[in-house]
Amino acid sequence: MPKLTVRQEVVWVLMLALGLRIGAALAVQSYLDNAGRDFLIPGDAGGYWELGQKIANGEPYSAHKPPRRVMRMPGYPAFLALSIKLFGERLIGVRLLQAVVGTIACWFVFLLGRELIDKRTGLVAAALAAMMPTFVGFGALALTETLFAATLLGSLLPLAVLSRSWTGSGISDVTRARWPLANLAGISLAIAVYVRPSWLLVAPGFCVLHCLAAIFGGWRSKASTTGASDKVSTAQVPTPDSTQTLPGRKGRLQIAVLESVAIFAGLSIALLPWTLRNRAITGHPIVTTLWVGPSLYDGLNPDATGDSDMQFFEHDNLLRSMSEYEMDREYRRRAWSFAGENPGRAVSLGFAKLLRYWKPWPNAEQFRSWWMCGGMAALYLPVFAGAIAGFWKQRRDLRCLLLTAVPVLYFAGIHTVFVGSLRYRLPAEYPLLILTAVGLLALTDRFHVSVPGLSGVSATAGLSGSATLSDRTAGQAGSGTHSVVSISVALPPLSHGGATC
Repeated sequence: MPKLTVRQEVVWVLMLALGLRIGAALAVQSYLDNAGRDFLIPGDAGGYWELGQKIANGEPYSAHKPPRRVMRMPGYPAFLALSIKLFGERLIGVRLLQAVVGTIACWFVFLLGRELIDKRTGLVAAALAAMMPTFVGFGALALTETLFAATLLGSLLPLAVLSRSWTGSGISDVTRARWPLANLAGISLAIAVYVRPSWLLVAPGFCVLHCLAAIFGGWRSKASTTGASDKVSTAQVPTPDSTQTLPGRKGRLQIAVLESVAIFAGLSIALLPWTLRNRAITGHPIVTTLWVGPSLYDGLNPDATGDSDMQFFEHDNLLRSMSEYEMDREYRRRAWSFAGENPGRAVSLGFAKLLRYWKPWPNAEQFRSWWMCGGMAALYLPVFAGAIAGFWKQRRDLRCLLLTAVPVLYFAGIHTVFVGSLRYRLPAEYPLLILTAVGLLALTDRFHVSVPGLSGVSATAGLSGSATLSDRTAGQAGSGTHSVVSISVALPPLSHGGATC
């Protein structure tokens, strides 16, 4: 039987991802129809659906009474409105559309894994994402997790290409600012922010690191491939083409600053319509939402437990006497006042939220059966163990760790302040699976265990067992002669083919 190419294997992985997600969508819809319900997890889903209906019908963008007009970012409601336009007001349409989005997210995992490590790692990470029960299950729910995961990954991809210059693998890129790519990165970040506003801080964080890498980074290429020997001859490390004039530290910093400006330009332009709309409504240029205050107080109040309990909002009814902006500021004041007056309590709540965030099983009571908790723990413990092993293996590769491990740590930090839940970790698990794939492949290579479905995929899908950088330099911006530089790496033989809550 002929071996499959990498492209064919990716297609098979994506077909598996789509099939599992369509099956989950049909199963959830059937269950809810029999139960006479619209949503498996009500609350947020109902609010999003209401906003989606209003967008589809051309009505003012607001929910509840008194109207909350800046409560939710419009990304996911707009997605629901698209589903309503395509399939009518039938939730099965949303679930099937999200099955496609979840499949695209798996493809993005492959692309990011290929960019950061190699095709072999990207393929394994994509296969893991395709089969993760939590990813499959949440794809069938009318919640933001699947769409945000796809947009999060979509924003990481241009950042990954921009950060090639940190290690010198993108030799031609660093001779001039990459305006279109940086603009695309900013726009893709804005798209993710339109779904979940908490992603906004990634832009300034990346730009700071981008400039620091320009100051302190050299032209060394840190070749690290999964399953490859760490012993790489210095003669095999790529060096700049002698015909190219490469900028010094000052020049690299200027390029990094210009690219950072371009990122912020793309981000700002994309978020400008929403900001101007909010200014017209509230009199204040609100970039995200006016639900930060209540969400913050949900996690920092005298009755807080780390779980979400918004009953205080209806009880206080501040919107009866305050504007939406004033309500948001009042709850922010109350939350920080509580934390300042009760620092010990705030710290203990932070640990409680972290526990809820990192638990390998669901927190919600309706999903706390012994078999579900046991099954989830049996699933996530190897995933986390593989990620830790992958983190250690890639510990010297700042670029890889930034784009795979930092997202899940970033949300962990945010949700030590806000309430904690598995839901908030879920989108960041997609890039984390790249580290899991690194760890798993390192283990299989150590014991010379073949991975079914990997048809001889080496570091860059070369059947010869060598990794090349030619695909990373081909077609990039810039002029001059590009030499094809190879890094020979020793790979163990691969028999059979390339592999809430």
